[in-house]
Amino acid sequence: MATINLTLDTFEQTVMGDGITFVDFWAEWCGPCKTFGPIFEKASDANPDIRFAKVDTEAEQQLGGSLGIQSIPTIMAFRDGVLLFSQPGALPAASFDQLIDAIRNVDMEDVRKQIAEDEAANNQQ
Repeated sequence: MATINLTLDTFEQTVMGDGITFVDFWAEWCGPCKTFGPIFEKASDANPDIRFAKVDTEAEQQLGGSLGIQSIPTIMAFRDGVLLFSQPGALPAASFDQLIDAIRNVDMEDVRKQIAEDEAANNQQ
């Protein structure tokens, strides 16, 4: 599956959907982004059941700012609309493959339970 380019208008709809979405925040001038780009593309081809998306932080400065992106590349992973991972820095291919497997194996029922418990605790304060 080819990567898709996200904008301020398409980001939320894409990451809030069912399934897994990886997002690569990058810029043309960024050396580590150029190193990670082919790794991200290869993973996209190898995992057609997952959405892989890119955000050009130069073109989408408002989106990057609203998400607190301070360093690129930054990788985010969403599953069923829940942000499960966000970390700046390029990952080697083996580490990115491990991350993909880890996100695939997350028990989303447990995650939703934890979110509900946290929200309940916050509402009581």
